[in-house]
Amino acid sequence: MPMAEITPTIEESWKKVLWEEFQSEYFASLKSFLVEERRVHTVYPPGPLIFNAFNSTPLPNVKVVILGQDPYHGPGQAHGLCFSVPEGIQAPPSLVNIFKEIEADLGIPVPKHGNLEAWATQGVMLLNATLTVRASNAGSHQNRGWEIFTNKVITTISEQREHVVFLLWGRYAQAKESLIDTGKHLVLKAAHPSPLSAYNGFTGCRHFSGANDYLRKHGIPEIDWRIS
Repeated sequence: MPMAEITPTIEESWKKVLWEEFQSEYFASLKSFLVEERRVHTVYPPGPLIFNAFNSTPLPNVKVVILGQDPYHGPGQAHGLCFSVPEGIQAPPSLVNIFKEIEADLGIPVPKHGNLEAWATQGVMLLNATLTVRASNAGSHQNRGWEIFTNKVITTISEQREHVVFLLWGRYAQAKESLIDTGKHLVLKAAHPSPLSAYNGFTGCRHFSGANDYLRKHGIPEIDWRIS
């Protein structure tokens, strides 16, 4: 299957390292599944935004990885960056808790919107393990091939970058630690920021100052966690 049919908008550095994935049998099956899904269901995010995390954060720019599970499944929420929503869309509870932790950790006021593009353009890879979802049906596109693809993304970052901070929130994300070379990267783990679990270790984790401390120690520009 020609790559142009599968990767219409993915950024060049990612296209190069993920070429074999796009040509694989599992990815062809995944694409066929998505074509059929879109024929009969609403799928989020819109097609041009599926690879938004890659287009916003080229591989050579990756400093921090935040791993989510799958996109938001409500209207207008998902735009290809985990935990993020476009301006004008109410911040979901998990994102509100993230902002509260940043305020407690760094003294940065909770922003008026939940668009995290400002992080992505600084090198924060906002990666969902599953890149699409059926409307109003959380987890509906899991085990269709996306996890194979995003596992390859994580191992590629681990292998090709140096001194990246991986923020793994919740058991699902923490299971990906085995893909990361912890000898040359920093892995910070906490509970998921969901209201159901944030009290169990996400609140007070201070991952945002911790990430910046590590980057600074290795001569890498820190992340400005403010959302203007």
